[in-house]
Amino acid sequence: MSKAVSLLTKRVGKINPQSVEDYVSMGGFEGLKKALTMEPMAIIDEMLEATLLGRGGAAYPAGKKWKQLYNIEGSPKYIVCNGDEGEPGTFKDKILLRDDPMSVIEGMAIAGYVFGANDGYIYIRGEYRLIQAAFKESIEACKKAGFLGENILGSGWNYDIHVVSGAGAYVCGENSALLNSIEAQTGRPRIKPPHLAEVGLFSKPTLVNNVESFADVPLIVNMGGKAFYELGSEGDGGTKLVSICGNVNNRVVAEVGLGHVTLRDLIYDEEFGGGIPEGKELKFFHMGGQSGPIGFPEQLDTPYTAKALKKEGLSIGSGALVVLDEDMCIIDYLLKVCEFFIHESCGKCVPCREGNKQVHNILTKFKNGVATEADLELLQRLSRTMTTASFCGLGQAACTALDCCIKHRRAEFEAHMRGECPHCFPKE
Repeated sequence: MSKAVSLLTKRVGKINPQSVEDYVSMGGFEGLKKALTMEPMAIIDEMLEATLLGRGGAAYPAGKKWKQLYNIEGSPKYIVCNGDEGEPGTFKDKILLRDDPMSVIEGMAIAGYVFGANDGYIYIRGEYRLIQAAFKESIEACKKAGFLGENILGSGWNYDIHVVSGAGAYVCGENSALLNSIEAQTGRPRIKPPHLAEVGLFSKPTLVNNVESFADVPLIVNMGGKAFYELGSEGDGGTKLVSICGNVNNRVVAEVGLGHVTLRDLIYDEEFGGGIPEGKELKFFHMGGQSGPIGFPEQLDTPYTAKALKKEGLSIGSGALVVLDEDMCIIDYLLKVCEFFIHESCGKCVPCREGNKQVHNILTKFKNGVATEADLELLQRLSRTMTTASFCGLGQAACTALDCCIKHRRAEFEAHMRGECPHCFPKE
């Protein structure tokens, strides 16, 4: 029996993404039509029952976020879709943006109706240039068909969606930095509070959700929150897109019911990762991008759901699953993670800007076989400082992978102190 699900992905590869007719023929815009007959709070109630945890990485309950914004006074309110998708190894939003953009447009439109918004913005990463152009075509097609623009479906409500391009800055995946970027300000995170629901885009109340989260909204409206929740488990409703890559035979985007597969399934089942090439052994896997935790073979039987993963010190994050085989040295890998954060730090705060450089310096000592026990202790102190004192999530999560490796594979660090790593110090 197949463990894969085809709900969010049911139209992928089966329609012309810029054709309203094709989208409608496979159930498109039924959610928007139904939503326009409902009271806004009734839609929010369905979102709450669905228990959709935000698909961008933070896993904040979408229904709770919607209810908070609904109760905030002030207008206009803005709808913003975060399509930056800058986490390495993450490409699940790309599938929706490229192959089923109208599902995202429909979800943003339903949100616009709920909050009486007239404008929505989608921020698409700068590397997705062709997708940006195609998404604009999809918006224009929806306007011509009456699903966007003026007097949508005769409701008297006007709503438009604007496409904004990122410029390659990873930090703009953080919601407040993203809003600054849309406003043509420097892409750096804001002080919170005030929260974005209160003072967001153009200092107005704002909803920010991920691409996949918005694509889920029409499904929730159509099938009802309870039915959507039952597709998942353990307080984590619905299905999830997982981008699987690295040392696997199949580099794919898989859709699974949350809690219905394990990490072992995702890596080894033929319909997902398909195992590791050349029969090599799994060494570790990185979840949710560079800011996410690293897992190890002894954790493979953990169900893929937020609650179960949290117990193991893991998380879904952005939905990435990068697999590394026995040929990868943990220290080499952590150096690359650290180089990524050095490059992507916005430089606003000292703990992140300087801390990542110092972590890299110490890891280099391990790489060269000259590190000591004092260096290992200093790495842990630096990690605690960066996690607690960095201004935003980038610096706070920069040492997540390092912490996991020290906790579960301390022996590898000690081996490097003795110059015994077979990758870094091969025997003649």
